[in-house]
Amino acid sequence: MFIYNLPFAIIHSTTISTINIYITTIDNLRYIAGMGRVIRAQRKGAGSIFRSHTVGRKGAAKLRVFDFAERHGYVRGIVKDIVHDPGRGAPLAKVVFRDPYKYKLRTETFIATEGMYTGQFIYAGKKATLNIGNVMPLASVPEGTVVCNVEEKVGDRGSIARASGNYVTIIGHGDDGKTRIRLPSGSKKIIPSTSRAVIGIVAGGGRIDKPLLKAGRAFHKYRVKRNSWPKTRGVAMNPVDHPHGGGNHQHIGKASTMARDSPAGQKVGLIAARRTGLLRGTKKIKDA
Repeated sequence: MFIYNLPFAIIHSTTISTINIYITTIDNLRYIAGMGRVIRAQRKGAGSIFRSHTVGRKGAAKLRVFDFAERHGYVRGIVKDIVHDPGRGAPLAKVVFRDPYKYKLRTETFIATEGMYTGQFIYAGKKATLNIGNVMPLASVPEGTVVCNVEEKVGDRGSIARASGNYVTIIGHGDDGKTRIRLPSGSKKIIPSTSRAVIGIVAGGGRIDKPLLKAGRAFHKYRVKRNSWPKTRGVAMNPVDHPHGGGNHQHIGKASTMARDSPAGQKVGLIAARRTGLLRGTKKIKDA
């Protein structure tokens, strides 16, 4: 069967079946059999209605560019405003610095820390003081200090502990120019001591402790983020739509553990689980 002079034609099957035959004349005629819908795990990346809603956002929140002034001394800025960024839980601070090379002012967008206020002076550099909101290299920060918006690589302008209420704890400094930190997840990481960080905790902590209580609030929360709500359970779907779908009652019907390197169409359930089942036994607590 050939169709000429048609850029695109669709023939739907009239039987109780999931197969649709798409006939396209782009380049040459091809027959494509549809194999069901694309599950959530396969929608990640660039897409039509699944990309982020970035209209109205206040721009990327980054530290200053790592220049000569910060490497050897410090620069001073002032917090002009604290603003809300749609789609982000933490507030942002508009900090104005003098340009070290030209006669002009530069406005930087920082992630606001707890205790920051408008009119506050922000010092950034190697010789800055240890105060809330200041930007310092980790080598100048004492052990046990809590910091946020930490650079993983020197000069990347902040990539660790940026969500509301998050912080990183300085564990120790090595003689080899490396610093050991404890991440918000509890895991430990070694990064260069010349990486910069903001002193303090990201503002907006405790946001997830207050329940949303109703669907309308969840709707408005995700409306400014991305098309990821509401989420339909896989067991409530048909087998053509999800690996957990189908059956005479809502059950997975097989082990829900899945390998880490599974393809996106299979990667649902307990991905690369170390263990499954209920936690048994009691947890021993050391006496103080």
